[in-house]
Amino acid sequence: MPITPTEDQLVHDTEAVLGSVGPRLRDARRARRMTLADVAERSGISISTLSRLEGGQRRPNLDLLLPLAHVYRVALDDLVGAPPTGDPRVHVKPIRNNGTTFVPLTRGGAPVEAFKMVLPPLRIAPKPSLRRHGGYEWLYVLTGAIDLTLGTATTRVSAGEAAEFDTRIPHALSSAAHDAAAEVLALFSTGGEQLHVRQC
Repeated sequence: MPITPTEDQLVHDTEAVLGSVGPRLRDARRARRMTLADVAERSGISISTLSRLEGGQRRPNLDLLLPLAHVYRVALDDLVGAPPTGDPRVHVKPIRNNGTTFVPLTRGGAPVEAFKMVLPPLRIAPKPSLRRHGGYEWLYVLTGAIDLTLGTATTRVSAGEAAEFDTRIPHALSSAAHDAAAEVLALFSTGGEQLHVRQC
C-alpha cells in the first residue's frame, strides 16, 4: 500500500530542494565560464540578487529561475533538482543564430554538448567570420557538404565524412552549396557551445 507523505515531510522535501538551488546555479554558471556580471547582463537580474541566490541567502522563485534557465539553456527541472520522470528524451527547442539552426541533442550543462546543425545555403547567409576558443570540436556531415576553414586553409567536407580540429585555430564553417542546406552532427566543448550557439 503506498505511503502518503505527511505535510511535515513535504515541507522538509521542498526546503531541501530549494536549498540545493544555489549550488546548482553556481555550478551551471561556472561550467559555462560566465561571471555574475555576464549572467546579470543576459538575464536582467542584478549581480547582488544572483550572488544571494547562489549563496542561499535569497529564496528562488519562478521570476528568477525562468530567465536563468534560459541563459544557461537548461530545463527548469535541472536547476531545481526535480526528481527524474523516467523519460530519457531531450526536450529542448531548436536555437537559431546567424541563419544556422542548432538542435540540441544533449541536456545543458554537459562537459561536451551535441547538436545537429542545419547550415543554410550560401545565398541565405554569408560565410561566418573566423572564431577561436579553447577545446576541440568534432563534426560529422549528415547531408550536403560544408566548407571548413581552419586558419588560411579551407577544406570541403562531404556527407559521410568527419572532421576534428583544435579550436584554438581560427575557424569557420558554411554550407558548400548555393542551393542546398547542409546538416551536421557537432560535438562542442562548453566554450564552443557558448560561442557558436549562443552568441548573436
